[in-house]
Amino acid sequence: MTLTTPGLLFPAISLLLLAYTNRFLVLAQLIRELNAREGESIRPVVVAQITNLRKRINLIRTMQVYGVASFLLCTLSMFALFIEFNTAGIILFGISLACLSLSLLTSLFEIHISCDAIEIELQSIENKPLSNRINRNFVKNKTD
Repeated sequence: MTLTTPGLLFPAISLLLLAYTNRFLVLAQLIRELNAREGESIRPVVVAQITNLRKRINLIRTMQVYGVASFLLCTLSMFALFIEFNTAGIILFGISLACLSLSLLTSLFEIHISCDAIEIELQSIENKPLSNRINRNFVKNKTD
């Protein structure tokens, strides 16, 4: 294995860490907005959202930990290959790939959880009563 093999992962891992950071920042902003909007009391739907948001924050933290570990191990692999410790470099690169895989699998699970958050919102919308204006327009459009 050459020094360039682990080097190929650098852009991919960097982009993943950027994407994970963006997901974290979006969730943090959502939590702040939710806190400001709810005020002193919270609705039952918000309790479900809080549980979901907490799971997602923990998953993003796990994704970032595995991503950083992968980046660090990839760097160590390149260093080992540079000083011609080929066996150590190959092992470190393999562990780096395993960490990257764990990070991606955790990301996949977080995406699944975020779909659950959207489902909570959809159920909240469905539980709201229809207004008369919408009912009349809906009936009018159906008869046309």
